[in-house]
Amino acid sequence: MSGSEGVSENSTENGSVTGPSPDQERQVILSITQDDEPHVKEGDTYYLISFRWWRTWSAFVNQSPTPSSSSGILQRPPSIDNSDLICESSPEDSTIDIHDTLVEGTDYILVTERIWNQFYAWYGGGPTLARKVIMRGSSQTELTVEVHPLRLQLHLMPRVDHSYLRMSRRETVGDLHRKACEIFGLNSDQVNIWDYHGRRKHALLNDLDKTLDNVNIEMDQDILVEVVDNSGGYTTAVKANGCLGNGHFTVPEPSRTNHSVAGGSSTSNGFSRSYNSEISQLQSTPLATEKGPTSFGVTTRGSCIGQIGLLNFGNTCFMNSAIQCLVHTPEFARFFIGDFHQEINWQNPLGMEGELAMAFGELLRRLWAPGRTAFAPRAFKTKLARFAPQFGGHNQHDSQELLAFLLDGLHEDLNRVKEKPYIKSRDADDRPDEQVADEYWANHISRNDSIIVDVCQGQYKSTLVCPVCDKISVTFDPFMYLSLPLQSATPRTMTVTVFSCDGSVIPATCTVTVPKFGRSRDLIQALSNACSLKKYEKILLAEIENHAIRRFFEDPHMSLSSIKDDVCLSAYIIPKSMMNSRYLLFVNRRQDPEGMWKPYGTPLVFPISNDATITRGDIQLIAHTMLSPILKPENIAPITPSGPTKKEYSPCNENGDSLVKLPLKLVNGTDDLIDISIGEEKTINLSSSSTSVVLYIDWSPELVKKFEIRYLENLPEVSRNGHVAKKARVEPLSLYTCIEAFLREEPLVPEDMWFCPQCKEQRQASKKLDLWRLPEVLVIHLKRFAYSRTMKSKLETLVNFPIHDFDLTKYVANKNNNRPQIYELYALANHYGNLGSGHYTAHIKLINENKWYNFDDNHVSAISEDDVKSNAAYVLFYRRAKTDGASASSGAHSSSAQNFSFSK
Repeated sequence: MSGSEGVSENSTENGSVTGPSPDQERQVILSITQDDEPHVKEGDTYYLISFRWWRTWSAFVNQSPTPSSSSGILQRPPSIDNSDLICESSPEDSTIDIHDTLVEGTDYILVTERIWNQFYAWYGGGPTLARKVIMRGSSQTELTVEVHPLRLQLHLMPRVDHSYLRMSRRETVGDLHRKACEIFGLNSDQVNIWDYHGRRKHALLNDLDKTLDNVNIEMDQDILVEVVDNSGGYTTAVKANGCLGNGHFTVPEPSRTNHSVAGGSSTSNGFSRSYNSEISQLQSTPLATEKGPTSFGVTTRGSCIGQIGLLNFGNTCFMNSAIQCLVHTPEFARFFIGDFHQEINWQNPLGMEGELAMAFGELLRRLWAPGRTAFAPRAFKTKLARFAPQFGGHNQHDSQELLAFLLDGLHEDLNRVKEKPYIKSRDADDRPDEQVADEYWANHISRNDSIIVDVCQGQYKSTLVCPVCDKISVTFDPFMYLSLPLQSATPRTMTVTVFSCDGSVIPATCTVTVPKFGRSRDLIQALSNACSLKKYEKILLAEIENHAIRRFFEDPHMSLSSIKDDVCLSAYIIPKSMMNSRYLLFVNRRQDPEGMWKPYGTPLVFPISNDATITRGDIQLIAHTMLSPILKPENIAPITPSGPTKKEYSPCNENGDSLVKLPLKLVNGTDDLIDISIGEEKTINLSSSSTSVVLYIDWSPELVKKFEIRYLENLPEVSRNGHVAKKARVEPLSLYTCIEAFLREEPLVPEDMWFCPQCKEQRQASKKLDLWRLPEVLVIHLKRFAYSRTMKSKLETLVNFPIHDFDLTKYVANKNNNRPQIYELYALANHYGNLGSGHYTAHIKLINENKWYNFDDNHVSAISEDDVKSNAAYVLFYRRAKTDGASASSGAHSSSAQNFSFSK
């Protein structure tokens, strides 16, 4: 080949010949580009050149050397080296395979035949990787460079044999028929060709004039070569020399020499012209060598892009479903298909030395390669287990926990902040929320800045209120996903006996309906509603065992599943305002036939302040007050009221004098019994370390006659024997209801107390969350798994989640943000079965196709939108919908963003 495109060779002083100058080379390439661009047609040949070599050459021709010194002048590039594009060394009689995850503008560029010849004349090298221009598209007017011709696997039946074949999409069914007969040595009238996708007959390919593109033959397609006799039956009369051996490759036109193991086409606006955009930069400014175009380098029209499944190699469905959701997030696909390596933070001590990002990027590229052949992500799992040993082995794991680890790990590997500044958070100090929120967000970004933050992180407002001093603390914290609580759609009826400590009502059993896997706060709230509690009252819930209180349910988050149906519960209405208190526990006793005093009935509870001074007479009055509702009418007479709206009662005689004193005995710190029926003025010394004081009421036969003692004796079980609740209709739970439950104010759990800066003590503060700043991609975790000390369970609640128009505008507390907060669902991870032996899948919407697919490990199939919702939905992926006048992007998008444009 000659390099005589109007370029003269330069001579040195000693007469040796060198190549043209950098400026001359640049002008030649520009001139050829301008001549070739308007005349591209079907059948033209293009050539792949390693982008690494191209970048070196571009820097060489764009340098600005100084006449006075040559020390800073870049040397001419070496020979063209395309070795980084090739999978491995191939035998001489085989074709050259290129990597299936190559991306145009990142790994290679395409140049015309004339440019390739010119480069080869100047530099030599190789290997030569030629590709043909073909017509594609519904109207066959779309010029595309076929970088990856089809690879087909032929299956010969009834004799079991197979062979591989590479063909262009523009070749016809007749060409496929002829080549299959040549490979297996068959007569053409003996052969039927079938679309054998999934090893099942889908369609007989009998229209010989149609192209493989027109009959939807895809990369790695299985083709059945069926041999039939003249009567239409099967035959085994195949020539002895008809089989050329398993794995034989036949290389057809239009790509005679070079093919790849994956299919698809390199395209930009219908025709791959990245070399024009690259070369055009030579006219004015140096080539941007850091990052090439971010197009996918493949067209999605008519090809299986994004439909590759993942093999399950031992309980890895949890990983497969999580990976598919992340990989099919358009913003992540654009980023990792591009040159993401320059954003890797290799030195981050919180990261994984970039290895997780590298492994994920390689995995994503393989999954976005054309074709539909599933593979096992063993290398990724090995890398994952290295940094997260909890996901090693072959046990089933929680898909959401893996997602949380991946998002956090990828963020640290890709954190653009190399040195994190130390920033001390300031208290709000009554400043405007908007100012404080922006300050917190700026502080967060100064330490955390990555594609993960750009896409997935939002901000919520957290308000804590001290129950003692009313100190309010406001912070604005980032979040990566929202974990929403689920109320079980299956109800549970629970029966509880309610007592009042002020003697205002008769003890009564109350049956309420609560979520099956609800919390103790749900039961308390249901009882409060049923009893019409006043605003200054609250419920104290207790479990009764052997006529004594076994435990109080003071943790509002305790699971109701820990309360069995055969236990007995009592609820006590006490003042809400009483702080720093302890309980007087009145245990009822009566004599057995042997004369021994034994506990019986239901104990009563009365709260008193730790600081209170209490006498024996005070305790007598308290006991009379609590028992007054069950005193028989003939024994009731009023005594002096203790307040304007409250009357207390005591057994009295006709003159108003006390008739009897209750036989009360106090259990002291050494378990001795002290009779407090006498000496009413004596003060009782209560142990400062004890949270409760036990007193016995000894019921003699004479005392029993004065009271309706049955109210204390018959305490029903939570679920009464023989009681069958009417089956309630189970309604789906709205996702909006879950959001509201997540944002509801509630007290902190005792294990997560808050240190009040004003009280200087740990307090069980109330906490309120509000959404403040929502991300571009909103990940929602539905908390289906409930854990307690004794059991684990899964909620099968059907959540009615919107697929379109998920509107969170009213839940955003930042009212200065007038942007509609509307989202569209594009992916979700599902969990089927129980906790130990369940199975994960993913539903994915390929946005460019506007079509839903089910990814069940290696099985990928189209589904309707109606099939997306089920009670298996576990993790939901929403993407902000594009609205008029509002950009849907929080980061810079490439020119190929239309490949993932959001459309309903």
